[in-house]
Amino acid sequence: MPLLAQAAAQLAPTQGVTVALAFSAALFCVGLVGFLVRRNMILMFLCTELMLQAAAIAFIAFGRMRMDTGGQVFVIFILTVAAAEAALALGLVVLLYRRRETLSAEAWQELHE
Repeated sequence: MPLLAQAAAQLAPTQGVTVALAFSAALFCVGLVGFLVRRNMILMFLCTELMLQAAAIAFIAFGRMRMDTGGQVFVIFILTVAAAEAALALGLVVLLYRRRETLSAEAWQELHE
């Protein structure tokens, strides 16, 4: 096998992990900026879900790099937490909307001590 082909074969697995981690970091940053900038509670919860999915992609990429299934096991737990958070958020949003007829986070600032 030529030297260039050997170098390409060694670079290919880490390049895929690098792309996945860069995508995960970009997705996490979009979610973080969306969470900090948006004032609508539904969008804030969606941005939280986006950050959880970015963490899941990073775990899968690291698991793939190490040829270990531990990353995929963590993703199952992340998806479970995300589903529980979505159910709780939906209940909270419905309850808050019934009380004030708005989903703006500024309307609920009085709950903060």
